[in-house]
Amino acid sequence: MRALLFMLVLSGIAPLQAQERRPSHCVAIADATPGVTFVHRAAWQEPVPEYSVRLTYIAHASFLLQTPGGLNAVTDFTGFVGSANMIPDVVTMNHAHETHWTAFPDPAIPHVLTGWGPFGEGIEHYLDLDEMLVRNVSTDIRSQFSGIEEKGNSIFIFEVAGLCIGHLGHLHHVPNEKQFAAIGRLDVVMAPVDGGMTLPLPEMISILKRLKSSVVIPMHWFNGFTLDSFLGGMTDEFTIQRPGKSHIELSLRDLPDRPTVVVLQSEYLSDQN
Repeated sequence: MRALLFMLVLSGIAPLQAQERRPSHCVAIADATPGVTFVHRAAWQEPVPEYSVRLTYIAHASFLLQTPGGLNAVTDFTGFVGSANMIPDVVTMNHAHETHWTAFPDPAIPHVLTGWGPFGEGIEHYLDLDEMLVRNVSTDIRSQFSGIEEKGNSIFIFEVAGLCIGHLGHLHHVPNEKQFAAIGRLDVVMAPVDGGMTLPLPEMISILKRLKSSVVIPMHWFNGFTLDSFLGGMTDEFTIQRPGKSHIELSLRDLPDRPTVVVLQSEYLSDQN
């Protein structure tokens, strides 16, 4: 086996998991990183360019994150991503509502990361796949009977291609100082902007303005009125872009000079996309 691995390395054909992760700078809250561009091009089946990551908005709060080495991660996985014949390498889930998790993930999925643990105890993830690191920061949620389930959900953070990418999940409260410090500096953040089921829009907008991520991608919005209200509250500090597509490719060298909200249109995955 070792001899085979040695021959693969010599021939330049390294195993998928041998891809090396470019270090990120996800260590502290800071001002927006200057100078980076994003490209709106290939559909999800195409190879991801070197030193980049592709984000595809599937539906609701589910996104597909793809790496140049071929890793696929799906956020707030419900068990359905469309008609595509694709088994993710990693799925993350939150259980505030059934539209953010499944009790029956495909057993072929290598890594299923729940955002909750035993009631009130939370859970900790630190999954290092060489090319991608996945970790979480626990948050509280409103329980079924209007109480509070401490550490009942998670913000998941993906460190890949030198970028720090955060998915705020079904966030129900403004993070405290300890949680903000654990989240660190996010280059890209996927944020729920429904204005009620998660957080009121003024509170969500204040969180995003504090994070000062280079790219904000709205999710969990149910109609154009709510989305437009969110965008209206962001225009003083953020550029607004509507590329009219479901996917975006990002790299550290190409982040926007000014913090930008990018509105993606959700689309289930299909082999014909």
